[in-house]
Amino acid sequence: MAKVTRDDVARLAGTSTAVVSYVINNGPRPVAPATRERVLAAIKELGYRPDRVAQAMASRRTDLIGMIVPDARQPFFAEMAHAVEQAAAERGKMVLVGNSDYLDEREVHYLRAFLGMRVSGLILVSQGPSEHAAAEIEAWDARVVLLHRRPEAIEDVAVVTDDIGGSQLATRHLLEHGHAYVGCLGITEATPTIGDPVADHIEGWRRAMGEAGLSTEGRLFEAPYNRYDAYKIALEILSRPDRPTAMVCATDDQAIGLLRAARELRIDVPGELAVAGFDDVKEAALTDPPLTTVASDRPAMARAAVDLLLDDSLRVAGSRRERLRLFPSRLVVRQSCGCA
Repeated sequence: MAKVTRDDVARLAGTSTAVVSYVINNGPRPVAPATRERVLAAIKELGYRPDRVAQAMASRRTDLIGMIVPDARQPFFAEMAHAVEQAAAERGKMVLVGNSDYLDEREVHYLRAFLGMRVSGLILVSQGPSEHAAAEIEAWDARVVLLHRRPEAIEDVAVVTDDIGGSQLATRHLLEHGHAYVGCLGITEATPTIGDPVADHIEGWRRAMGEAGLSTEGRLFEAPYNRYDAYKIALEILSRPDRPTAMVCATDDQAIGLLRAARELRIDVPGELAVAGFDDVKEAALTDPPLTTVASDRPAMARAAVDLLLDDSLRVAGSRRERLRLFPSRLVVRQSCGCA
């Protein structure tokens, strides 16, 4: 069966293709009610479906928003992408998601691909220093909002959470349970020292330990951000005779891996080991015991990112401080920390 075209609709409705376009796009020119009804009846009779790609080429924009995340398999990024998709749907937009896999070249690949598809804008959860991404954004003069992370290389509006303050809350809470010190799980050699949420989680832990007059030397443990590799590292840490009695983790995934290692080694949580995470992914409430963690308002952050992307009036020119939307963190107390 031949594809139904706009010309077919125009012939059946007895009007021009331009008028058909005005009806489909609700403008830019008004159409008389009787003519509009004829066009809509023809569309229904013929089963016509507009070619969105062709519309985008003509208008130089689409109803699409591009989103790049480091790894959508990780619950935090999956939940953030879902929140962005819901916020975009409220604005009549759809979201295309690409995974950079923590690789600079893949981040740039998706930048080029999405911008080449004439997306309305791009929400970027950056994977690293992103100098190449910054050059690509500048070359395209692209509309970009940074979400969750703000690398120094990219000077665009950013929507982030108070990562340092949140980590301080978690560390202070564990210390209030009477532990001699709190260990920290959550950094790799590749972690940037500036603009990275995990680096900020470490900084928050350091500040809270410093406030308590405690040393951090030898108490920071390197571990990948996923639960599987964190589990392996945790087995080594918890097998030491001088293992910590309290651990704050830079991500919930790491905390889940730590809890699994503790169970395997028959270490009671929270009796012998208190644990806190960061992110408040949905699984955090289902661990055994339920995980104390730091939460942010992901739906509100996603809505702010979409609004900043689409609304010119919200994009304030000027300093980096003026272009930063900082959302507060809050401590979600469950049982892994020792609270009833």
